Parts: sequence; C-alpha cells; structure tokens
Amino acid sequence: MTRRFPLALLLLLLAATGFGQTHGGLMPFTIMEYNCENLFDCRHDSLKEDTEFLPDGERRWGKSRYWRKLNDIGRVIHQCGDNNGRRHLPDLVALVEVENDSVMHTLTRRSMLREAGYRYVMTQSPDRRGIDVALLYNPLTFALIAQDRLRVTPPKGEQPTRDILYVKGRTRTDDTLHVFVVHAPSRSGGWKATERYRMTVAQRIISTLDSIRTQRNDANIIIAGDFNDYSYNKPLMLLCDRGMTDLSAKTAGKRAKGTYKHHGRWNSLDHILLSATLVPRVTGCRIHDPLWLLESDTRGGYKPRRTYLGTYYHGGVSDHLPLVLELGL
Repeated sequence: MTRRFPLALLLLLLAATGFGQTHGGLMPFTIMEYNCENLFDCRHDSLKEDTEFLPDGERRWGKSRYWRKLNDIGRVIHQCGDNNGRRHLPDLVALVEVENDSVMHTLTRRSMLREAGYRYVMTQSPDRRGIDVALLYNPLTFALIAQDRLRVTPPKGEQPTRDILYVKGRTRTDDTLHVFVVHAPSRSGGWKATERYRMTVAQRIISTLDSIRTQRNDANIIIAGDFNDYSYNKPLMLLCDRGMTDLSAKTAGKRAKGTYKHHGRWNSLDHILLSATLVPRVTGCRIHDPLWLLESDTRGGYKPRRTYLGTYYHGGVSDHLPLVLELGL
C-alpha cells in the first residue's frame, strides 16, 4: 500500500531543504520583513482603542475584508520564497502592525499560509491601539532558544510605544542568531519633534546588543522592522556606529526604489541590519514588488496599493513593500 505524506509535512520539508539543494556549498536562509498596515481582527479589545477596526466602526472592518487581507499576506510570504526559479519559503518573517495573538494564530493556522507549518512569537505591548510585532519561524530551520519583550520607556509627554521583540535561536547549520523585531514610533507630529522617541528605541536595542556582546563579541545579530526613519537619520546611524550594517539602505526592487512612497518619492522606512559576522554571508537583498502589490502613481511610476485611503477601503494589502534578505550559512 502506498503511504502519503501529509501536505503540511511535505511543504515543511521542501521549505527546510530548498528542494534538497545547496548553492555553492551553502544552505540558504531567508529573512523577510513586512509592515502589514493595521492587521486587526474584527473583535473589540476593551483595553485598547481599536473600535475603528470593527464591523460597525468607521472603517467597516468586517470578516470578508479581514480574511482577504490574511490570505493576501500569506500569498506575499509564499512569493517571497521565490527567487530566480528557486523555491525556499522564508525561514524568518518579521511582521509589523499586527494586533494580537488571535490574528497570528489565524494567519498561521487558518489562512492560505496554514500548510507552511510556521510557528510564531510576538509582543504584548502597551501601545494604546494594540499594535504589536511578531516573528514567524520555520521550526525545521530555526530552533527557538529564548525570547523576550523589551519595554521602551517613553520620553516625558509621549504615549507608550510598541515593545521590541528579541528572539534567540539556532539554525540547522548550528549558527546561533539573535533577532530583534522593531516598530519604532511614528513621525506623526513631525519628524524632528518625534526623533527623540525613536532615538530612545535605538538606545534600548543597543543596551541589549552590548549585553549580548559581553557574552560573545562575534554574535550573529539581525535587526528588522519599521524604524520610521531613513538610513541617514540618527537612530539608524547610531545602530550602524555600534557595528551593525544596514543591508537595505540601497536595496531596490524591479519597480520600487524603496519600501515606502511619500509624496511621489521612494525611500525605505523598513530596514534589515546585520552584525559584521553575517555581512559576508549575504547572497542577496531585495524589495518584493510584484504588480499586484502596486498601483499607478499620478506623480509617475508605481506606489504600494494600500488597504485604506483614510477611512476609505481601497482593497490593497499594505502601504509598505516587503524586504527579503538571503544568507548562505
């Protein structure tokens, strides 16, 4: 009698092995970062200000829109595993702007991503709207060792922001990785006026970096997320001064020159930074910008097709584009 592998197990094996192939003697390891633009569920959390994302809220956020967005994000993650005809699902996926554990459970267990076998860890932040960050990981290629949620003390007069997610794990090539997922405070109120808050986030990361390097100076470190700053702004420069390299600083896609477009100009608020030990292992870094994530820009070219324009439902996936970084381990 012929025995059949469960589909979920088969996909996990394919994702873990890259169809059994190495490239130049190296095992591929793919990291993806994506701001999901307000991935809320349709239920009210009495402790958070989430009423705009309810069926009877001002955005009319109902189940059909919610499920469409979940499956679209799953589709994006699947596509980010395709590179030059080679299939390898991302090993780590850093997601920004996700509401809660319910959303992440539904994304990984009930959406079109359910057969990929991802597990996840996430924060439970004091952000007033309930916004958090999460990390999906393939348990066959990344074994979780430890996790922590780094609280950021807001400057006087500022609202609480998102926690920083810290995850430590080991790859199938026996490399230990220290991963940070970040969603820094927004520029609402003005870039200069809010920069001090984002500097506080950078300094919180650095304090943990220093602790890690006290134990091992050559630690493999990855920092990914939406920093709400560009590579030439002080928070990113501060991290780079502490031995990190912004691999996404000059990254582009086929159509996009950044992950975010503001007033007709491309730039990147999203970043992936690596420690010096990992930089030589980079085999590629790109912005994933297929046409279905974009729309025409009246100022020229394309821009991300977002979910909402104000409170008007626009039907896109996100106002950001995903970053994809590939390592050879």
